[in-house]
Amino acid sequence: MIIKYPDGSQKEYESGVKVSEITGDISQGLLRQSLGAVVNGEILGLDDKVYEDSDFKVVKFEDKEGKQIFWHTASHIMAYAIQELYPDTKFAIGPSTETGFYYDLDLEHRFVEEDFKAIEDKMKEIAKKDLPVERIEISREEALAYFKEKNQDYKVELINDLPEDEKITMYKIGDFTDLCKGPHLLSTKKIKAIKLLSIAGAYWRGDSDNKMLQRIYGIAFEKQSQLDEYIERREEAEKRDHRKLGKELDLFSMHEEGPGFPFFHPNGMILRNTLLDWWRGVLNENGYGEILTPIILNEALWHRSGHWDHYKDNMYFTKIDDGDYAVKPMNCPGSILVYNSNNHSYRDLPIRLA
Repeated sequence: MIIKYPDGSQKEYESGVKVSEITGDISQGLLRQSLGAVVNGEILGLDDKVYEDSDFKVVKFEDKEGKQIFWHTASHIMAYAIQELYPDTKFAIGPSTETGFYYDLDLEHRFVEEDFKAIEDKMKEIAKKDLPVERIEISREEALAYFKEKNQDYKVELINDLPEDEKITMYKIGDFTDLCKGPHLLSTKKIKAIKLLSIAGAYWRGDSDNKMLQRIYGIAFEKQSQLDEYIERREEAEKRDHRKLGKELDLFSMHEEGPGFPFFHPNGMILRNTLLDWWRGVLNENGYGEILTPIILNEALWHRSGHWDHYKDNMYFTKIDDGDYAVKPMNCPGSILVYNSNNHSYRDLPIRLA
């Protein structure tokens, strides 16, 4: 099979070669820095194998795919630590995200931030042991038997919902084994700096009819200096958080009666109107006319504009006098109706409306 590299070069291998071997052939230095590879668009760990002609790109921690591998492994280490500290925990899912990782947990103990240090210390202890992350292929029956014995109901449900022909894999770190597709690091040793960030509630599978689980968010890095920089940036961002400033400066408040919508106070209206006055001045200087179109428009318009085909799953609908209407996802269609209310010549162009 042929492996093609980003620079256009290529090399031939036998089918079934490991990602680590291909990477090591490029450079042993690169292998030491690498966390995996993107192979034909799929993210693979260093221990995964390649079986067909492929485009091959090595990824490090600075790459988003590298972070995904790194943080996914960190989520398993956190679960392992929690298993050690709270043996009765039932584990749901623990993916990486664009900004770190989390794990959804079901246990009687209610986590508070004061619990974080003990979990972090246990995670660091696990990572320092340089434990291998072992991939295990297993039959559906064996997987079901394993997780039933461990009283892991959420894993049993996930397995039962998998297609009959789907390959089932587990990953083992020390005494913790999880249902997982991967990819992961080769071992725990690259994870040098860990910080747990917050706790939230999360319904199992995002369904409010299901049980509310506890979700712990975290972040991890290859170096302590990276974590220190992250914490500093996070603290600076928190100082400028609009929710914090809104409360401190008495600009607005938030209420459950209108989730996501600010209730502006007098100070907030002064700031808002000052910004609007400045904005109108900029528009006026540049020859724009200001228009205002309705928030709710007839559903037929959204079919005509094409928004229905692309946005209907994220639009909000209502009925007015037995007619179907929708809250506008964009201003464009209403602006076109304003344009169409008069005849225009090319001599009118450009028409600037805001």
